[in-house]
Amino acid sequence: MADAKGTSRARRAIARRTSVPETAAQPSRDAAESVPYGMRVAAAWSWRLLLVGGVLAVVVFLIIQLRFVIVPVLVAVLLSALLVPFSQFLQRHRWPKWLAVTAAMLTTLAAVAGLLTLGISQIVRGSGDLAAQTVIAWEDFRAWLLEGPLHITPQQFDDWVDEIVTSAQENSSVLVSGALSVGSSVGHFLAGLLLALFATLFILIDGRFIWNWIVGIFPQRARAAIDGSGRVGWATLQNFVKVQILVATIDAVGIGLGALLLGVPLAIPIAILVFLGSFVPIVGAVVTGALAVFVALVYNGWGIALAMLGVVLLVQQVEGHVLQPLIMGTAVKVHPLGVVIAVTTGSLLAGIPGALFAVPVAAVLNVMILYIAGGTWKQAEPPEPTETKSPLWRTVPQRPGYGR
Repeated sequence: MADAKGTSRARRAIARRTSVPETAAQPSRDAAESVPYGMRVAAAWSWRLLLVGGVLAVVVFLIIQLRFVIVPVLVAVLLSALLVPFSQFLQRHRWPKWLAVTAAMLTTLAAVAGLLTLGISQIVRGSGDLAAQTVIAWEDFRAWLLEGPLHITPQQFDDWVDEIVTSAQENSSVLVSGALSVGSSVGHFLAGLLLALFATLFILIDGRFIWNWIVGIFPQRARAAIDGSGRVGWATLQNFVKVQILVATIDAVGIGLGALLLGVPLAIPIAILVFLGSFVPIVGAVVTGALAVFVALVYNGWGIALAMLGVVLLVQQVEGHVLQPLIMGTAVKVHPLGVVIAVTTGSLLAGIPGALFAVPVAAVLNVMILYIAGGTWKQAEPPEPTETKSPLWRTVPQRPGYGR
């Protein structure tokens, strides 16, 4: 009896060991397991990239909608990157802070106003002679069309002039709407200018405390990284502003010297306008270059005008393909190809403001990301914005949870 029971138990154990589990015999019905690993990785990357692209699209949309506020604030940040070192220099030499800030603001306004006044006054002073020379150049051009190789008859020329006048009269509504839009743009420009000046003033007075307040918004563990990356980004922005002034000076000297050597009148006002226009990408270079060529055409004729056009194109090509990529790329620690791509992308996305802020934004983001990725901030002590003693307010009260 005992032997029979032991034999049956042994047989059942052997059957369990040799039997195939039912689950192993059945095929898997999980669809995810049938997808190749490479496809799953591609899908995971795809939805994450779509999410990041959607967030960036929303950010760009908000920036476009709030451009009349964001652009003046960004201009104020650029101005502050230039004026803060000057204000700190004066304070290190025992100037009171309010006097150093006032001197920095007034010096900047006086320099810009002085350059504009000098350039515009000389142009206005020679406007009568310029108008007379314009009439003479027009008559010479008309005579060349009538007597030159094109063999245009006076009747054809008068018909073309009549067509231009008629077209202008028929499109008067477009011209009026354009004038109204220009008036609206002027209003927006003046409002933005005031906002930029006020923002610059407050950054000069209260910039450190404003930054500490921004850092305090983030969680405690992230404050050291945010603070350190912001400081290296600020240093890069200061380098950008200095190099931009250097590039604008080189443009002004090149075109002004070319006009002087070619005997073009108003060489000094042209150089001043080129210097100021260099801070406005694309449009500034086109307008100031066209003005130089026009003055050369009116006063000196076609030969000198073509030579002036060559000088303008040469200086702008050197600036766009040599100075901007090499000098700017070295100063802001961005590869020259990255500088070119940033300017092109910014101009395509946001026009002139995009071209103006593309390089500084790319440079600042580059150094901030590299700083955070480097991990050196882990040994740094974050600022403690529990109570901020500001020159404008003696004490900013602590919010609930702020500083934890």
